[in-house]
Amino acid sequence: MSDPTSFPAPADGRPAGEPWYLPTGEERAVFEAAWAARLPVLLRGPTGCCKTRFVEHMAWRLHRATGRTHEAFDAPLVTVSCHEDLSATDLVGRWLLSGDATVWRDGPLTRAVRSGAMCYLDEVVEARRDTTVVIHSLTDHRRVLPIEKTGELLDAHPDFMLVVSYNPGHAAVGKALKASTRQRFVSLDFGYPSAALEAEIVAHETGVDGPFAERLAAIGARLRALDGHGLDDGVGTRLLVSAGKLVARGVDPRLACDVAIGRALSEDPDVRRAIADVCDVLLPR
Repeated sequence: MSDPTSFPAPADGRPAGEPWYLPTGEERAVFEAAWAARLPVLLRGPTGCCKTRFVEHMAWRLHRATGRTHEAFDAPLVTVSCHEDLSATDLVGRWLLSGDATVWRDGPLTRAVRSGAMCYLDEVVEARRDTTVVIHSLTDHRRVLPIEKTGELLDAHPDFMLVVSYNPGHAAVGKALKASTRQRFVSLDFGYPSAALEAEIVAHETGVDGPFAERLAAIGARLRALDGHGLDDGVGTRLLVSAGKLVARGVDPRLACDVAIGRALSEDPDVRRAIADVCDVLLPR
């Protein structure tokens, strides 16, 4: 891992290399307490509400707190984007042929357990059932990972932490954690930030001025009120940031909102026209 002090300090006074995150409540304090108690954490929230950025921010903060910033190991954060074909073997590891020999290759979860990194399973409910079962022994007092294919019972490094996330809106189509898994975690609920905070986030991430960032935040709030009327998911802060970045680089605001928000949210022409109407009302002419 590169030494963070080798990078210039950000203009806003943050330590060099720190991922920017704007707290909306007590999530940082709770997360830090969970890490100190060696408790796993579950993040619930809709798409684009900054769950991943929060994990990146906390991994950086906690890794810095351990004093291990100069150690040569992979990274303070190992992220796995879960999908329906992700198996326990993909997480833990497998035997591979190398020339005339068979060698063991650790999976991302095993690497994190060995090194003391934070392992983040993003959208964990998308993975196969056996994937969630394999993490059970890491989420209680044992903090061990059984590697059946090698016969190893791996004790987690003291700094190892497991974090998972999912979108509760998927529960309607059978995408939900079993109670036996969910009850092993400290849970933090994420939602979209208030209009004022969201405008601050958009302005910081994109470089657009405050008034325009406020207009984008207002578009987000207005479109979220249409949830269930042709929109499967709300307007994530990520989409507003994408639109702002295009505007900051000279793209017409209405075109930017169309390509970064409207087309991302729906392929239905009527829904996209409704989104365009909202943008027309709230954007400056």
